[in-house]
Amino acid sequence: MNTHVSRRRGGELLRADRAYRSGGALARLMARAPAGLFHRLLDRIDMGLDRGSIEGHLPDGSVRLLGGRGKGPAAVVHMASWAALVRLAVSGSVGWYRAWDKGEWSSPDPVPLFDLFMRNGESLGETGRAQGPWRWLNRVVHALHRNDRRGARRNILAHYDLGNDFYRLWLDAGMNYSSALFTDPAQSLEEAQVAKLDAILDRLDLRSGARLMEIGCGWGALAERAVERHDVLYTGITLSPSQAEVAAARLARIDLSNRSHIGICDYRDARGPYDAIASVEMVEAVGQAYWPAYLDAIAGLLRPGGKAAIQYIAIKDALFEGYAANSDFIQAYIFPGGCLISESRFRALAEARGLAWRDVRYFGGDYAETLRQWRERFDGAVAEGRLPAGFDERFVRLWRYYLQYCEGGFRGGGIDVAQVTLEKAG
Repeated sequence: MNTHVSRRRGGELLRADRAYRSGGALARLMARAPAGLFHRLLDRIDMGLDRGSIEGHLPDGSVRLLGGRGKGPAAVVHMASWAALVRLAVSGSVGWYRAWDKGEWSSPDPVPLFDLFMRNGESLGETGRAQGPWRWLNRVVHALHRNDRRGARRNILAHYDLGNDFYRLWLDAGMNYSSALFTDPAQSLEEAQVAKLDAILDRLDLRSGARLMEIGCGWGALAERAVERHDVLYTGITLSPSQAEVAAARLARIDLSNRSHIGICDYRDARGPYDAIASVEMVEAVGQAYWPAYLDAIAGLLRPGGKAAIQYIAIKDALFEGYAANSDFIQAYIFPGGCLISESRFRALAEARGLAWRDVRYFGGDYAETLRQWRERFDGAVAEGRLPAGFDERFVRLWRYYLQYCEGGFRGGGIDVAQVTLEKAG
């Protein structure tokens, strides 16, 4: 008899259910209230939708159109229980995910819905954000995931050590877990990811023998490209043993002189100097409280006149205060301790450290396409039975929701991805 039981994978992320509050007991109780109460809540959502529309199929059997006053995405929502609206009202996107997970609402395509809520983020205001004690409780839980040295390692392991076999299924061949840059509509995802790497490297004015550090090296895609293109002395750091293993093996195949190195190291413990620094979508894992430390590290590691190329995800400044005062679905279930940046605040911190802010390039639409292709690949792997053992149906649903949620966010324009060059005074 085979007594081996596969370890459940992704459980660390799904355990957010135990910590983050979605108003479940209240939702179940209030779902029995008269329908008129919920239609008043829908009135508030309707008033906040300046662009796009929602066709709502409601638990009382009615069909209601919300919005429809301006051009935008057309979403369709089937609400099986009023409890979904209660969860949304008291716990924002955390509650809305939990309602979806429990079958309290569904949609033939959730992406337009997420697009619509992001597109109307300013006019909706606090509608759809956690309220009262739920806001406070979820913020407390999020604060417990702060990115001090111990917390940062724990948070990274929860997400990135789901397994190399898992990520390899749906990322491009180079295993880039960040937005591609589509410089031509005919490009494949692989080609667009190489274009992204080249755009980062082109910012750094690299010469043969230059010392390049990458903060957050992932699985080694940029490392491989940098050594091949520029013959640099590369150092990459990560907190993920799984990533470090793959990245080191990739470097070993091309760096025959063994001059480059991958290490498990916190950015706060790195030592320089370096001629150049690259960091691709790592700052979102730092957390707002640690932005100064991250920029202190860059300024301290760079030689005078050196350049850093950063790829980052930012949320509109007009939305940042409300976002930062809450804990959203992504922070609860996907990236513990994470926080999108406010570009104006982050830029001010960089400039205060003698890092000039140069040549910003935005390409949020490319991230939406990247996420769409990731989801297509992920769904294909699931349909063909190629998902590694240990991932259950609930995790599959969580991951698909995550990819759709992010795609909608970028399509809605409230979040964006960009590259910038930070130049240290000479």
